Amino acid sequence: MVTADDVRRVAMSLPRTTEALVRDRVKYRIGRIVYLALSADETRMGFAFPKAERVALVEAEPDKFMMPRPSDERYNWVRVRLDAIDEAELTELIVEAWRMCVPKRVAAEHLG
Repeated sequence: MVTADDVRRVAMSLPRTTEALVRDRVKYRIGRIVYLALSADETRMGFAFPKAERVALVEAEPDKFMMPRPSDERYNWVRVRLDAIDEAELTELIVEAWRMCVPKRVAAEHLG
């Protein structure tokens, strides 16, 4: 099981990431773009994910992934239960969400 501390460690290791507290929720941004957000109780994480692929992701692993709240359905967003993933999967989800939002050049420089 991963924690909010694990989320912070991975997210803050990525270039251009900043952390903000918005309405009692921790969010990670690149500029003004939010690419990660923790639920208020820190048991779930929302993250940037292609709209076209999210239904398949949620249907493939419904015990792990959830659709975004109705108010967030217009965004490239999906949610995951933190107690359902390990550190390797957390890292993969965060890095891919970050890559969606950061300039390609920055991602290429950081990831090699």
